[in-house]
Amino acid sequence: MGEEVLAALEEADAADPARAARRRVRRRRRARLKAAALGRSRGGLTSKVHLAAERRCRPLSFVLTPGQAADSPQFISVLRAIKVCGPVGRPRTRPDAVTGDKGYSSRGDRAHLGRRGIRAVIPEKADQAANRNKKGRRGGRPLTCDAGPYRDRNTVERLIDKLKVWRGIATRSDKAPESYLASLHLRGAIIWLRSLT
Repeated sequence: MGEEVLAALEEADAADPARAARRRVRRRRRARLKAAALGRSRGGLTSKVHLAAERRCRPLSFVLTPGQAADSPQFISVLRAIKVCGPVGRPRTRPDAVTGDKGYSSRGDRAHLGRRGIRAVIPEKADQAANRNKKGRRGGRPLTCDAGPYRDRNTVERLIDKLKVWRGIATRSDKAPESYLASLHLRGAIIWLRSLT
């Protein structure tokens, strides 16, 4: 089936060279956008910063993706990027608990946290609770969400406000994703240094 489609496309391109040129331009444009970590969203071409923060609004990790990327699939990659160095030994990569909103309550995210021994402070979505209740006893226990730490989930939003004080981060004036990520890390280092003094 796939070979037949490719053969049909090659025949059409051979018959119409202008069409082949348009396809090449589209392919190059997609490759450039992917290399620049830009993607389509409602506002046009954008990129999205996924990050982890600790309770005092200090950044722990940054992951840059195209604008159309959802938050929940990036959850594990953000957690893997966390490395907190102590005075001696290896850097700490596993937090005691992770707080998130209902968008991160997927089964895969919870399973990952459970495998690593991290306490999840993430409420259950209403449709997930309804599906669990529909299964009866086979649905399992209701998920618990500690209300005290859950109140601190706004630290990420407050950190984003601190990051956006730099106009270059707020508007993403850097074209290359490496330089944009470097400016995020630089601003994060400044936030850490100011909190230590």
